[in-house]
Amino acid sequence: MPDAILVLNAGSSSLKFTAFALGEDLSPIVSGLAEELSGTARFRAKNAAGEVVGEHAWSDDPPGHDGALAFLFAWLREHVPGMTVRAVGHRVVHGGATYAAPVRIDADLIAALEALVPLAPLHQPHNLLPIRLLAEKRPDLPQVACFDTAFHRTAPDLAQAFALPAEITARGVRRYGFHGLSYEYIARTLPQLDPRAAAGRTIVLHLGNGASACALLGGRSIASTMGFTAVDGLMMGTRTGALDPGVVLYLMDELGMDARAIEDVLYRRSGLLGVSGLSSDMRVLLASEDPAARFAVELFCYRIVREVGSLVAALEGLDALVFTAGIGENAAPIRAKVCAPLAWLGVALDEAANEGRGLRRISTEASRVAVWVVPTDEERMIARHVRELLSL
Repeated sequence: MPDAILVLNAGSSSLKFTAFALGEDLSPIVSGLAEELSGTARFRAKNAAGEVVGEHAWSDDPPGHDGALAFLFAWLREHVPGMTVRAVGHRVVHGGATYAAPVRIDADLIAALEALVPLAPLHQPHNLLPIRLLAEKRPDLPQVACFDTAFHRTAPDLAQAFALPAEITARGVRRYGFHGLSYEYIARTLPQLDPRAAAGRTIVLHLGNGASACALLGGRSIASTMGFTAVDGLMMGTRTGALDPGVVLYLMDELGMDARAIEDVLYRRSGLLGVSGLSSDMRVLLASEDPAARFAVELFCYRIVREVGSLVAALEGLDALVFTAGIGENAAPIRAKVCAPLAWLGVALDEAANEGRGLRRISTEASRVAVWVVPTDEERMIARHVRELLSL
């Protein structure tokens, strides 16, 4: 069994993992998820073929992140014998304005990332949990932080600025952008698929439960729909996307909501779920005859088209459009609804190709704008960064 890089992505009550074999291809060995870590916790692992190779449920006290991490390393030793974890890569949502590249983790970096918690209080503390645990229990094991904001540090200052007083922006209130690891993976993949798109003007639509769009110029981010937080921009599964700030004032003044209640509305009760009143799952909504579900789908697509127009303006044209992430990769009706209003740009969808599966071009040969479906792989992107940074 080869040496491996372990990639961890910790959420508020979950720990996602993938082990990649060291080598040029970074082949996945095993992946899985420990979830509901504060409640009815359960663990599932799959091999590279997608077959379930491990399951566990905690019937007593919830394990928390500490217990789940210990269980994971014990499980790997028992069920993947001979595999040596040479390093661990972590997805960290926020690198602030300082970190534009992956960084090897030490005590100083942990302190610096903890200082960024106010910029991402719903994500950063959970990302840092396994980092601190491993630093304490396995100080010999190299760790690398890979930031979801880093890819967007190439955007011009104008694209990162808010029209706020300088004393506020000086505290780090700016447009950061997120989903950067996904966009970076697409940017690295495009040269092999479409050299013209890679060298030119491309918009990538990362459409999943969290959704955003990014304008790439020569493979570098110049604008993104997400801003100071991951609630901005496109409509999402349970998040509002872009919202008039006056709505927040209305919720405070007229409905008497405090910060936590407003947070709950913006992050957990809105988007597809809030508009449809049915589900945040696009598959459920597309299968439903409920008028509210249909309206939610139409609004989701309308907001995407509006933002594409904005990014086309930032790029001063468009050579390619890329769909990625769960909805982007799997929902043909959504791709069709997004592409149809973009015919004025020269987008011509190949309906048969759009109904297919996997990586492919879905525009016609005559289309002035190439349209692609490219499955993203943020975990592999993290593993690549770890291998490159540590020269493994």
